[in-house]
Parts: sequence; structure tokens; C-alpha cells
Amino acid sequence: MNQSPFFYPRLPEIDIDAQGELLLAGHPAHELVARHGSPLVVILEDALRRNCRAWMHPPESGLRYRMYYASKALLTSGLAALMHSEGLGIDVVSMGEMATALAGGVPPEMILMHGNAKDRSELQYALEHRVGRIVIDNLEEITRLAELAREAGIRQKVFVRVTPGVRPSTHRYVQTGQQDSKFGFNLEGGLAEQAVQQVLRCPELELVGLHCHIGSQVLESEPFVAAAGRMLEFYAHVQGELGAPLDELNLGGGIGIRYRDRDAAMDPVLHMSQLYAFVTQWCEDNNVTVPLICDEPGRSIIGETGVTLYTVQSTKQIENIRNYASVDGGMTDNPRFALYEARHPVAPARRMYDAPDQLWSVSGKCCETGDMLIHDVEMCELHAGDLMAFFSTGAYTWSMASNYNRVARPAVLLLAAEREGLLARRETTEDLLRLDCIPDWLTA
Repeated sequence: MNQSPFFYPRLPEIDIDAQGELLLAGHPAHELVARHGSPLVVILEDALRRNCRAWMHPPESGLRYRMYYASKALLTSGLAALMHSEGLGIDVVSMGEMATALAGGVPPEMILMHGNAKDRSELQYALEHRVGRIVIDNLEEITRLAELAREAGIRQKVFVRVTPGVRPSTHRYVQTGQQDSKFGFNLEGGLAEQAVQQVLRCPELELVGLHCHIGSQVLESEPFVAAAGRMLEFYAHVQGELGAPLDELNLGGGIGIRYRDRDAAMDPVLHMSQLYAFVTQWCEDNNVTVPLICDEPGRSIIGETGVTLYTVQSTKQIENIRNYASVDGGMTDNPRFALYEARHPVAPARRMYDAPDQLWSVSGKCCETGDMLIHDVEMCELHAGDLMAFFSTGAYTWSMASNYNRVARPAVLLLAAEREGLLARRETTEDLLRLDCIPDWLTA
């Protein structure tokens, strides 16, 4: 049996036929593009549901727990419906994400609202729809939310977001738990305690728990355990010394996935087992009732289930400098390389067995030198018309897409062996013009 020389997630839904063509849930890559166009973002449904169930059914620990899907990774109404069908709540950070979750049939009580700069309209929308939890992120928000809740005649359940002072090994743009962070209330210096006391003085707000988040694409358990230890100490202090009847501790998400062969593999089930064991033991040692534990997995659920297919439009070989292959997408549908120099696994989708004997850089179609998908990746020789597969694109690609250069965003396809359906259709020129206005004096 042939072995592909390319690194990609070894999921049951990703295979290669005898001719070397990539098969996604049994469907040849070129047939998917023929049916749905290029570029095309494919989400493998069975892999996605399998990941949801791994998070929803962790090893027996005796702990009470609740899972919220971190929808910023990727969200459409259809995805919200899928997550709800698997028992997950939805973590949202804007009115738009909240509306999308509601449109997908997610019960409001299963929605957790985040955001470090929520405006009045967003908070009013959350209160009107009776969302389950609002995560308070700053002092101004406490006053604003209390006023709005009083006007609405509602007592709103809230978390206070705590910055625990833990800095994991990940890109600085996605570190969120260190002291120098725009998010939350720092433990050090007493701001977190000040926030808790202010919330407790507001009868319109019901403080049900504490929240933290240390970062994204974290590939080791130790930072999560360190954050849990600091949060448990503060949780016990708030319960004991401040007299708050807390019952929930949200430890956030952030588990990473393997984008490169050398990346460590994080097993969510093993991670949860270790984290829950630590929480249980800490509470037993300190005579604290074990709280309901909340997690917010996003990338670890959907990241590896996504594959983006592009078509090479042109190539340029500069002797002794670089080989370029320009595709029909780029930073408009996947800005991760432009933002973080993040590398995705990549392979020629119809020549998966060909030996990679050259270095190629894959560039996007925008009028921007920085519009690159990857630099200097080992690849076989590429030609116009070749189909390229970028793997592990389920998280933070299409969700951060833009219309720069008025490029239309690609379709997102939910795919299984016996069924397929669009989660988002391909944008058209009409979509791009829909919000345009021409002032009267320009048409005179």
C-alpha cells in the first residue's frame, strides 16, 4: 500500500485512492470542486461529531460539567444547530454570533456571552433573549449591565472573568491569561476582587461563577493546571471570605491541534482527565465543594475537520530565489499566515503520492505582497490547474474571512459519506454590492 509523503490529519474521513487523489469522506476532491466551485471549505461531519462526543463524554470523574463551543472558531446557523444536537452550548462574543446561535435553534439558556467591549445594544439583545450567562469583563460593564437588567426587570446570571497571570507557550497574539491582557480582571493587584465585590452589590446581577481563559493553540496541559490552581484559590476565597454562593468555574478553552508534524498531540480526553483529577483533589484537600466545571473548546473540536481546496491559477519560478504558485483564494478566506505566519499542512490534492522534491510558496490572489498561504513548503512541481488541499482549516480561517479587493468568500460544505449540504453558500457579486450606497449628489 502506498504511503503519502505529506503530513495531514490521519482521520478516517481523509483517504487517498489508488491514483493518488485525495478523498474526503469518500468523495474525490476534484468532484467536490466540480459540484461546489473553488475555493471550497469542507467540514467533515463525522469527524466533527466524533470530536463533540469526546468533549461531551469525558472519562468518568464524578464531576459536573458543561461544554460551550467557542463559536469564534467557525460559526454558521447550521453549525450552531449541529453543536446543539450534540449537547453543547455556544460561547458568543457579539450580537451577530448570538443571533446566529439563536437562528440555529440553540436555547438561550445554553448561550454564554463574552466580550471585552460589549455595547448597550448587545447587552440589551442578550437580556431580551434571556441568555444563560454573561461574562463580565470590565468595571464599566458591571454598571451598564446592572442598569439594563434593572430596566428590563431581570436578574441576570453572570461570570466574572479573571486574568490568572498564566502565560502559555503560544503566539503572543493569542495569549490571554497573562497580566498584560485586554481581557478580564487581574488577580494580581486586587482588581478581580474589586470586580466581584461590585457585582455582589448589584441585586440585578447573580454571580454564579468565575471564568478564565489563558490562550489559544496551547499544546501542553501544565498551563491549564496552573491556571486552575489559581482560579480555585480565588474561587474558595470568594466563596468563603466574600460570602458569594458560587457554583461554577469556567476554565475556558485553548487546546491546540497539530498543524505541523513536529507539534505535540493534545488528547482532549486525557487533558480533561488530568484537569478534572486536579480539580477534584484540590477541592478535597481544601474542603471545598467541587464546582460545576465549564470548558470552551473550539479549535480542538472543529480545526482538524476542515479542508480547504484551491485551484492553482499560475506559477512563477525565480531561479535560486523562490517558486510561487498562485491560487484562487488566500488571505481573504484564510488570513492566519498573514496574521501569525501560521502554517497549515498542504498537499497536491490529485498527486498525493508524488515525492516532494522542490520548495514552493503558495500565494493568494490579492494585490498584497503579504497575501501568502505558506512559504517554502516541500512540494512536487506545481502547474496551473492543480488542485491544492490545505488541511486543518476548520478553525479561524473562514471565520476571519474578509472581502478585501472585493473578493467573494468561498462556500462552506458539510460533508459525510452519504450526504452533503452547504453551511454557507459562495458569495456573489450581488452580495458584495448589497450594502453599497451612492449619495444622491454623485448620481446627478
